[in-house]
Amino acid sequence: MRFNRMLLSATLVIVALVIQVTILARLQLPGAVPDLLLLTVLGLALVYGHVGGALVGFGAGLLADLAPPADHAAGRYALVLCLIGYLAGLAKPDKGQIRSATGPMVVVVASAIGSTLLYAGVGALVGDTAARHVGLGSLLFTSALYDLLLAPFVVPGIMALARRADNDPLAETTSAKATDVSSGWLSSGGTGLRLGGQRGGLRMKAAGGLRMKSAKNRVARAGRIKGVKRL
Repeated sequence: MRFNRMLLSATLVIVALVIQVTILARLQLPGAVPDLLLLTVLGLALVYGHVGGALVGFGAGLLADLAPPADHAAGRYALVLCLIGYLAGLAKPDKGQIRSATGPMVVVVASAIGSTLLYAGVGALVGDTAARHVGLGSLLFTSALYDLLLAPFVVPGIMALARRADNDPLAETTSAKATDVSSGWLSSGGTGLRLGGQRGGLRMKAAGGLRMKSAKNRVARAGRIKGVKRL
């Protein structure tokens, strides 16, 4: 990943994690907690692709595993977000242009449900059965609902920031100057051709006029000679 991508991703992930821990986790909502960190990973993965999404997801998940008050094994959420970021990056739109909001919303719902299932599945492998006591069905429904309601305020803005960070003004200015120079060169060459054509046309017209005048003079001389003979 390029430096500007790494810097933007790290900044957005840290901000999302702070908001997740200090605000969203304390709302005491029924069921799951709105996962702002997951939405941040999805927004970046839809711009950076599957490789960038996997890297951002792993880093974001590892920070979430180490951030207090972490009550699970380190690396658990990193594995989940790494897989989710990779899969979401596969849904990256062509040329980075989203024609409708249906695709990203489907990705958000699928990622919310998939991350919850993966987190519970990995927890079951390491002996964490908290999802059974809370109710897996309610967790799936509330996580998809909360993330879907929060996504329109998060994902488009993150995608716009990621696209803007990818643009290089220096490269664009250089390419624009090169285009101007080439177009100016072509236009000057075309002007030279047009001037040459005009000069050639003037020469042809002048030569044609001289020929016509010499032919008229010959006809007039021949007429005068014939007339003299007739007389």
